[in-house]
Amino acid sequence: MITHSEAADLRITLVDRLCAENVIRSSAVAAAMRQTPRHLFLPGVPLQGTYTDSPVYTKTDDCGTKISAASQPRIVAKMLEQLDVRPGQRVMEVGAGTGYNAALLAAVVGDSERVVTIDVDEDLVDGARRHLAAAGVTTVDVVLDDGALGHPQGAPYDRIIATVGAYETPTAWLEQLAPDGRLVVPLRLRGAASRSVIFERYDGGWRDQGSELAVFMPLRGIGDDARRLVSLTPEQDVILQVHKDQEVDAAALAGVLETERRKIWTDVFFPPMVSYEWMDLWLACRLDNAIMRMNVQPTAVQRGAVTPMFRWGAMATTDGARLAYLTTRPAPARPDGSRLYEVGVIGHGPNGEDLAHHVSKEIRTWDASYRSRTVRFEIPDAPVEADPSAGRFVLVRPHHPITVTWR
Repeated sequence: MITHSEAADLRITLVDRLCAENVIRSSAVAAAMRQTPRHLFLPGVPLQGTYTDSPVYTKTDDCGTKISAASQPRIVAKMLEQLDVRPGQRVMEVGAGTGYNAALLAAVVGDSERVVTIDVDEDLVDGARRHLAAAGVTTVDVVLDDGALGHPQGAPYDRIIATVGAYETPTAWLEQLAPDGRLVVPLRLRGAASRSVIFERYDGGWRDQGSELAVFMPLRGIGDDARRLVSLTPEQDVILQVHKDQEVDAAALAGVLETERRKIWTDVFFPPMVSYEWMDLWLACRLDNAIMRMNVQPTAVQRGAVTPMFRWGAMATTDGARLAYLTTRPAPARPDGSRLYEVGVIGHGPNGEDLAHHVSKEIRTWDASYRSRTVRFEIPDAPVEADPSAGRFVLVRPHHPITVTWR
């Protein structure tokens, strides 16, 4: 039997940790996360599991692909800080999930019916309503609909937040936002590169006010951003995650990891615990076939099939029957005893070394000319011309192209 005291202690410990790490920066977000019982939104999950800083997957499709989750608390907190919601504001959330995030929004907004959350699946909507009721939250309107359409009945909204990944910002969200409103959306920019971006209106369109690395379950419905999986081994323990803006020939890649391995070191270094996110974004924009996640199981590493950058795997790209993926190695200790890690590229397949050289060249270019620059994102009203040599890229979309600029 779960006691109120046990749950509260675990919840406060988690929130205190996120505050200490400066993930939670505002008193409003801290108070909302301290008072909202996450375990009531995850019935059947062990209490300890509901208050760890990890996502909890809650639904799969008929093929076993994960399609809904309770997001990692760290990401939830970061996006709430990005949203900067204030008491009394009207908020629309796309992606109801378990209902937990809507409960947090309601706690910040205050005791008024000003939060609308939308999901495309009836079972998720029903579950969110039950969880909110169990937590005593009565001020959230849970709507069954395609989130890409928004909810015009409640517009205009002071804040709109998507807790699903989007390939394009739907027009409905932009139209339903108040003129001085704020939109927070996890945009899949190209390939595996995804960021939670804050957009606000300016004279020429929509400009970012900051962004965070974030990957979410993809939006489903008319804005569907489905992905497919391509296995590179008979054991199915090395798998490429392929998006609709990428081309991967599964038949051509059969047995590619059994071909000669060619390794290129880049002379580009990172300190421990420093994110590779901006290098990855550069590769996503520059490579013809944008980087994709290559998910790796320990069995593949143990038998020597791959040497990925991380325990989960590495970023990779393909070109026909060729594969290249990222790796690292520790550099010699510096005089002060600190360590750096050098980025490398491993190529396989016919002329795989050429593909590895190409990727390594782009990494060196980023390091030499763009690593110290700031990256900005815009959704312009009028077409903008790309200039890759100057660090400006235009990501084509059906309705709202995105510009990515290193400044």
